[in-house]
Amino acid sequence: MALEFTDNNFEAEVLNSDQPVLVDFWAEWCGPCKMVGPIVDEIAKEYEGKAKVGKVNVDENPGISAKFGIRSIPTILYIKNGEVVDKSVGAVPKAALTDKLEAQIA
Repeated sequence: MALEFTDNNFEAEVLNSDQPVLVDFWAEWCGPCKMVGPIVDEIAKEYEGKAKVGKVNVDENPGISAKFGIRSIPTILYIKNGEVVDKSVGAVPKAALTDKLEAQIA
């Protein structure tokens, strides 16, 4: 299961993480987000110990969403050493997400 990142824990969990982090920005009302959500949960299980995988509900965490300029969802950010190193926008296949995450682990 993916972690839940919030305005309150984002810095500690994501920006200060010693592992690469995949962050899924989503909302309850977003159709494509519902397609990507289960894929993100699968990736969280598969990459446990190698990367952090979590979600940010944009409606409940407007601060972090605004900080990263999230304008459309789902948006997936790949963060390494506190910096955004890649991103995916929209409903993309699992292979596309894992390829980008693998690039950050290597």
